[in-house]
Parts: sequence; structure tokens; C-alpha cells
Amino acid sequence: MTRADLAETINRKMGFSRAESLDLVEAILAHMCDAMSDGQNVKISGFGSFILRDKKERIGRNPKTGVEVPITPRRVMTFRASQLLKERIAKG
Repeated sequence: MTRADLAETINRKMGFSRAESLDLVEAILAHMCDAMSDGQNVKISGFGSFILRDKKERIGRNPKTGVEVPITPRRVMTFRASQLLKERIAKG
């Protein structure tokens, strides 16, 4: 599914113009990105949560050579599906 697909669905179901629908999709995604950039988790009820985690520095190993190298600290984002979404996916 793409941004255009989301905009097309909004266009059909809500009656907004194609341009308005695409602007709405872009605004929602920008708001979500801004929130995560500020360190906030994003939860969409019935869909899931985008969760930010800060990972500490750790030692990793190059699998080819076996040489230990430091892995720098970083922030990662994970997605956790809601129970409702998991049930819908399981049904196929």
C-alpha cells in the first residue's frame, strides 16, 4: 500500500478531491514523523504502536573475521501490532 493508495481511499470514501486527500495523508505522516523525532511513541488504536527505544553502546562481532567492534548507541523504532490487527491477519 502506498501514499497514493491511502489518498485514493480517502478520495472515494470521504469525497475530498485527490489533491486534498493526498495533502491529508502527507499531513498525518508528517505529524507522526515529527512526534517520533521529538521522542514520542505513536499509537493508532486498533492498528498498533510505533515505539522508540534507545540502545546503549555494545560490542559486536564481524561474522566473517570474528573481530570485535563497538556498536554506537542509537535510537531504533519498532512496530507492535494491536491485538485487533493480529486477529485480522491470522484470519487471512
